[in-house]
Order: sequence, then C-alpha cells, then structure tokens
Amino acid sequence: MTSDFPILATRIGKRSLVYLDNAATTQKPRQVLQAELDYYEKVNSNIHRGAHYLSRLATEQHEQARATVARFLNAASEREIVFTSGCTAGINLVAQVLALSGLVSAGDEILVTTDAHHSNIVPWQMLCQRTGAVLRPIPLTPELTLDTSAYLGMLNPRTRIVAAPYISNALGVINPIPQMIAAAKRNRPDCLFLVDGAQSTAHMAVDVQALGCDFYAFSGHKVYAPTGTGVLWGREELLAQLPPWLGGGEMIKEVSFSGTTYNDLPFKYEAGTPNIAGNIVLAAALDYVQGIGLSEIDAHEQRLTRSLYDGLTALGGINILGPREGRGALISVVIPGVHHYDLGTLLDQMGVAVRTGHHCCQPLMQYLGTTGTTRYSFAVYNTEADVAAALSATERALNMLR
Repeated sequence: MTSDFPILATRIGKRSLVYLDNAATTQKPRQVLQAELDYYEKVNSNIHRGAHYLSRLATEQHEQARATVARFLNAASEREIVFTSGCTAGINLVAQVLALSGLVSAGDEILVTTDAHHSNIVPWQMLCQRTGAVLRPIPLTPELTLDTSAYLGMLNPRTRIVAAPYISNALGVINPIPQMIAAAKRNRPDCLFLVDGAQSTAHMAVDVQALGCDFYAFSGHKVYAPTGTGVLWGREELLAQLPPWLGGGEMIKEVSFSGTTYNDLPFKYEAGTPNIAGNIVLAAALDYVQGIGLSEIDAHEQRLTRSLYDGLTALGGINILGPREGRGALISVVIPGVHHYDLGTLLDQMGVAVRTGHHCCQPLMQYLGTTGTTRYSFAVYNTEADVAAALSATERALNMLR
C-alpha cells in the first residue's frame, strides 16, 4: 500500500521520509494522481450547459462524483451533496445562510466544543454578531474529553445550534457525536446540529442518516484528495428551505432585472464554475478508501496509535493529551521545558514530519495553558516502522533539548 504513494520515497538528507502530519493533509495515491491527469488530458471542459461532447462527458463524470460522495456518506439523495472548497467553506456556508434565514434570533444559543477548530468557532461568532445569538463553549473533563454532564446541563429551550468535531484535530479525542445529537434533538427537535468531519472522514465509516445530524462537512485533502475540495452534506428539506449564499451562474433558473428564480438543489449552493477536476478526483480518492475498507483502515491506524502512545509513555516526562482509548489516529504532546517548535524542527532533521503549534485551536491552547503542542498523526500508509522511527527520533531530540 505504501508503494501507492510516490511522495513517500522522498529522502530527508540520508533518511527516508516518515510522514506523520496527516491530520494537516494526506498524501495522494497514484490512482488519485492519475485521475487528475486523465481529467485534464481527456475530459477538460466546463459542465452543465455545453452542447459538445467534452462538456457532456465532464458533466457526467462530475455528477457521478456527486453520486459517489452520496453513497460514501449514505446520504438520502444526491441533492444533499454540495461541493465546496473544504470543511471551512462548508461550515461558513451554513453559518452565512442561517444568518440570512431568520431561523436564528437574538438570545438563541449556539454550543461549540472547547476543542473546536477555528473554522468551527469564528463562523458562529460572526453569526452571533449578526443575529444577537450567544456562543457558549462546552467544557472538557480533566481527562480532556467532552464533559457530557456539562453539555446536557447546557441544553435548554434557547439552544438553536450545536457544532462539534467528530474527532478533535488537536487532541485526537473522539467526541460522542451520536449521543450529543440525540440529546440536542430531545431537548429541542428543531435544534440544528453540524458535525465537523475533517478528522473523521478518512478514518471511520460515517452514515449521516444514522447519525441524525443536520449538516456534515469535510475536506477532500484530508482524505487523499486534492486541496481545494470538500463537501457539505445537509438534509434536503433543510437545504431547500434555506436561502442561497453566493449569487451568479449555475445557482439560478432564470434571471431578469425584476428578480431571479433560484436553481434546485444542490446547484442553488454551487454558484459559478466548480472545481470540476477536483470534485471528480475527490470521488476517485473515496473509491480508493472504500476499496481498502474503512473498518480495515481504522483497525490499522488504531494499532499504530496505541503503539505510539505506549512508546511515548515509556519515554517518560511527556504529557500526552487525552486518554489512550477513545481517540482517533493522532496524538498531541506537551513536554515540560521543551518548546514544541524545537522538537518539531529536530524531528524534521531526522526525517520525521510532524505538526507543531496551536493547530487552529487557540481557545483550547489557552484552556490548556500552553502556546502549542507537537502532533503526530497517522494515515493508511503508515507502518510500525514509522512508529519506531518516530519514537527513536523523539528520544534523540529530547536528549538534546533537555
């Protein structure tokens, strides 16, 4: 499987690359790279309104890609699949249209998790500024898991929106999303629940119908697809009710100076020329993942994560954020007396690529009392040899820094 990813043959000096920055972006298999080349060599054309062969072919492949995404998420309809430029764009789309919809009023409450990414905080702050709603963070337990009791206590008749990551990009903790959704809906049936799927989509099977959420967003580049691709899934009846966001071509049925009739779903939310190649290649990436099997991917990555967790624990003096169990394929650490950037720099010199910093989670870092962490994160192509290399490099780096 590692041989499917050409970039993994990269050398860092005399060492082979050990790529453990997958929570930031995943590498691309040959099948995905070939799909993009095939599009530009054989298909390249604009879609939906062209009368010629290439336009028809591009349109067919683009809408087949939408069908692939719908199957991947078990959406009830392809009309529920809106192509975006990434998870950030999807969350912003929801927040912006809700601000225009009149469904959010002054005094309504929006709950977000303390471990949320900035892209799942700032759009809701902007919505609050426009509507008079109030943003409330859900606290964490001392073990850095979601405080379920506190969450249940925060739910009340004013709770209008809950937005949470399935897996924390900074902690790796898997949030109890099904239980959170069920509780929110029991409290208020019209409460809207958005799931940030940026860190879950490549690692675990997601069934949006079974979850019972209202929106689910993810980025393509974290699931072996190109950057600048993503998906927002939304319940069809809700998307049909909400107003459009961007105006322009494709999102209209008819335009006159006296008024405009908007297009049907999902095109109402896809103004302008989409990332045609990127969306088609995103489908190829999802096919690649399905071909391996998400249960197999999850089991493989869990073995690696536990192995790294135990190895870091054995090194001693390392504060691993979050519990050993109930986490996704990433581990963040804080090491007293060692700056995260210094550790990341030394690991890089030894061929191990990790991510350092606040991971777009500054409120969480303030909560933790740190400026940042060092994050190791896995993908399908990582191996036990990568874990061993990361542990060896970490030990050597700490011996230099302490």
